[in-house]
Amino acid sequence: MASFLQIADDEKGHELELFCVPKHYENDLERVIIPHGLIKDRTERLARDIIRDMGGHHIVALCVLKGGYKFFADLLDFIQVLNQNCDKSVPLTVDFIRLKSYCNDESTNSVKVIGGDELSSLTGKNVLIVEDIVETGRTMKTLLALLEECNPKMVKVVSLLVKRTPRSCGYRPDYTGFEVPDEFLVGYALDYNEYFRDLNHICVLTEEAKEKYKV
Repeated sequence: MASFLQIADDEKGHELELFCVPKHYENDLERVIIPHGLIKDRTERLARDIIRDMGGHHIVALCVLKGGYKFFADLLDFIQVLNQNCDKSVPLTVDFIRLKSYCNDESTNSVKVIGGDELSSLTGKNVLIVEDIVETGRTMKTLLALLEECNPKMVKVVSLLVKRTPRSCGYRPDYTGFEVPDEFLVGYALDYNEYFRDLNHICVLTEEAKEKYKV
């Protein structure tokens, strides 16, 4: 089983006043649950693990948009540094796919894939899927089933977050940054109806903010 950093259900987090938070979000957030610096340190470790396991292979890093873009960029930056300084290195190319399965704060049963027609280019390739958060796991299982039809050589999944939830189908990624409580989290490109992507830290959203930004 891959290692991860577990954020407990009763984790109190950190007061917003201790961090730089955009003023327009100050009243929308309960607390900082994962500070930006901790995200970066954990991402660097994930990059090391990926190079250890996949070094020597040509990898197509597949970013799941939109929520994965910051994690994807930081992870690839760390891999690039390791490539320059380690005995093992990973030749990388990148691709992007967009999945949509949320309405407000509820995960829907349908998964909309945007850009899925390009997956055929991954035939015979070693694919690293880079995701921001795995919740029920159904979205990732849908994507993996689509990928399987294209016959890639190997597929690994790295997710910054995995949510501890009774709604989970039991799926676990190959690499996990943090296991988090069953709360609605925003920041570091995780959004609520497109808001909060411009927030460095991962924070817990207030109930009032869910109503405020509801569509």
